[in-house]
Amino acid sequence: MDKIWIKNYQPGVPSTIEDQMEKYDSIPQILEECFTNFSDKPAYHCMGKTLSYGEIELESRRFASYLQNDLGLKKGDRVALMMPNILQYPIALFGVLRAGMVAVNVNPLYTARELEHQLKDSGAVAIVIFENACHVLEHAISHTDVKHVMVTSIGDMLGFPKSVIVNFVIRKIKKMVPAWKIDNSTHFLSALNAGDEAKFKKPTLSKKDIAFLQYTGGTTGVAKGAILTQGNIIANISQARAWISPVVNKGGEIIITPLPLYHIFSLTANCFVFGSIGALNILITNPRDIPGFIKELKKWKFTAFTGVNTLFNGLLHNPEFKTVDFSSLKLTLGGGMAVQKAVADNWKEVTGKVLIEAYGLTETSPAACINPMNLKNYNGFIGLPISSTQVEIKDDDEVTVPLGVAGEICIKGPQVMPGYWKRDDETAKVMTKDGFFKSGDIGIMTEEGYIKIVDRKKDMILVSGFNVYPNEIEDVVSQHPKVFEVAAIGVPDEKTSEAIKLFIVKKDQTLTAEEIISFCRENFTNYKIPKYVEFRTELPKTNVGKILRKDLREPKKV
Repeated sequence: MDKIWIKNYQPGVPSTIEDQMEKYDSIPQILEECFTNFSDKPAYHCMGKTLSYGEIELESRRFASYLQNDLGLKKGDRVALMMPNILQYPIALFGVLRAGMVAVNVNPLYTARELEHQLKDSGAVAIVIFENACHVLEHAISHTDVKHVMVTSIGDMLGFPKSVIVNFVIRKIKKMVPAWKIDNSTHFLSALNAGDEAKFKKPTLSKKDIAFLQYTGGTTGVAKGAILTQGNIIANISQARAWISPVVNKGGEIIITPLPLYHIFSLTANCFVFGSIGALNILITNPRDIPGFIKELKKWKFTAFTGVNTLFNGLLHNPEFKTVDFSSLKLTLGGGMAVQKAVADNWKEVTGKVLIEAYGLTETSPAACINPMNLKNYNGFIGLPISSTQVEIKDDDEVTVPLGVAGEICIKGPQVMPGYWKRDDETAKVMTKDGFFKSGDIGIMTEEGYIKIVDRKKDMILVSGFNVYPNEIEDVVSQHPKVFEVAAIGVPDEKTSEAIKLFIVKKDQTLTAEEIISFCRENFTNYKIPKYVEFRTELPKTNVGKILRKDLREPKKV
């Protein structure tokens, strides 16, 4: 069997999601069902303030009305959202979606150049932005179509007097808000107060209507907007919800949300999937503040947790993390980057629960593969294709390879985007002739249908004609007791074409390069042994914690 269409490998999981796809025509239908069913339940908590589903419903309806009636925006208009994990984000997001507009999520750490590109490319006519980033928008806005700017401060939704105190500390004490000036901007709270919920008009939406322009590819070139339709997101909500159904209860879950909601993993998994079952999302505004993060964790009997490998690793290396109460935790999902065995093993040792790896991409809304919920131990696989998802491993000629042979992971399913926004040329590059999305990840498939990522196609290292995958090197080296973090890249070499170079952050300052090389000799065949080892105090990462090998390839700035 050279290709497998996994429909139901997990007991109790519906084999397809066609019924759910038929039930809903739009994301707002799912949201409104949730608002009705869980009106009195807590929905989002941030910095000591909790909003119920009923409160979120009212505020998002007011915002939708403001967009429609006060700003005069129409169905299909693009509205950018540039905020970290604060209570304003779900209100603004749901308002945009309920008004039939297209949400354009923006990384709040973007530079003016990056922001200008995304706003121009998307054709956004409005933006909701937190004031910390307004100085960036000030330098970008004149070259875009943005006509309406709604500004919020981090503490705005926290209630008096806490909102005043938090905003004062952020502006005056921590000085996190650079000076800015944008003519005719509106305060987000003013927009909510102006919005008349009685004037809100539900637009007619279909599965083919665009819900998101979710930008991706910025680390390898010009960022492209993946078109995610109402149908794409509905499908992925239904697929993931079915997959986790054996272990979750409606209205009874508390999920920790440290990854930014503007990121596709957290957006779909935490905001939509867990939101659709009435869970409480605990928003972590600054997950890089590990001590503060752990302090927040201690306040909750949380039942679910999503994150990336570097985040889990950072928590595990803080002694206080072991004092957190994990007795209610029943689901930890790792995605966004490869989960390393050392981290997964340590997670189970500390929490008593398995770290379950999932896999997806922005272009697949994102979930494509998830491990079974009844997994007993970390298995090194990204899981099984979820319901109604077809995965094949193909070679460079788009021919499906035999089981166990490495090739590019290709995905077909109702969650796969129709293409990139105004980039037919880029869309053509990532779609096969038979309609599969080419992930750019190299993987293998077992006879049981489990898939293992070997590496990113572009990150593969060629040593004397042998393919070396950085993920394999990193996974093993990370198990050295003196290593905190590691990244591997290929560097030019006269004799072997490329040689392996490691970048390591030490856990134990006594660690030497010789120890690392010796450790590698014990674990790898000759051509996989690194030639160079460089120690650093930290590794470059994206805002969600992915290590940027691209930056490590560039000469170090003095």
